[in-house]
Amino acid sequence: MVNLHPMEAEPAGARHGHAAIHPTAIIHPGAVLAEGVTVGAFAVIGQGVEIGAGCEIMHHASVQGPTRLGRRNRVFPFASLGTDPQDKKFTGRDVSRLEIGDDNVIREFVTINRGSHGPEGLTRVGSDNWIMAYCHIAHDCRVGDHTVFANASTLGGHVAIEDRVTLGGFTAVHQFCTIGTLTMTGGQTMIAQDVPPYVIATGNRVRLYGVNKIGLERNGVPPEEIRAIEKAYRIFFRSRLAQADALARLDAELGGSPGVRHFAAFVRSSKRGICR
Repeated sequence: MVNLHPMEAEPAGARHGHAAIHPTAIIHPGAVLAEGVTVGAFAVIGQGVEIGAGCEIMHHASVQGPTRLGRRNRVFPFASLGTDPQDKKFTGRDVSRLEIGDDNVIREFVTINRGSHGPEGLTRVGSDNWIMAYCHIAHDCRVGDHTVFANASTLGGHVAIEDRVTLGGFTAVHQFCTIGTLTMTGGQTMIAQDVPPYVIATGNRVRLYGVNKIGLERNGVPPEEIRAIEKAYRIFFRSRLAQADALARLDAELGGSPGVRHFAAFVRSSKRGICR
């Protein structure tokens, strides 16, 4: 690991402890960069930032702290990571952090804010996520692994995105909503309630249009498991049963399916209600 002072500029291409820093980049002495990190022209890395091995911070990107990036992340030009949350309740005296995992692609003009007030004050992004240009991830969000955020997707504060979710371009998610695993949204989708796992969701306001069968197949879900999820969808959304009765039927008829058990647990834990 190497601490870099912004006044330690050397000729272009010079390396500092196996981290390649462009001479016009500004690196706070409190920043810690691992081996194999590259920092492009006019990038700014602030106090309390830790960047893992093999990361690439491209020209004009900004990373402010406290923020920790794992390994092999690629941060494209003009992205802004770890700035103060857009929350009027944030005082600057609260614990406030951003944590990002490994192997993420964070494209141009993406903004990811640190957490706000509260016991954790943490925004967390997992690993192997593909976050396209102009997306916004607000304070205290939790993003899982292997997600795709198409251009200009926007998360309000305290949103949770489970693994392998795909958000269509300009999808907007209201504060405190949760989107379940392997869900896909259409472009310009407006979400104000929780979206359960394994579905296709689109519209303003969002409606559900069946099971994301192609997404399940592409992610290696066995055919018998897909059939169980499709049956659970029909029971829950089309049987006209009350929610409690539909969940009881899922438990009785499909309780052996891990996917159905996750679907039922998601519904039971929902605080904003399930969009239908």
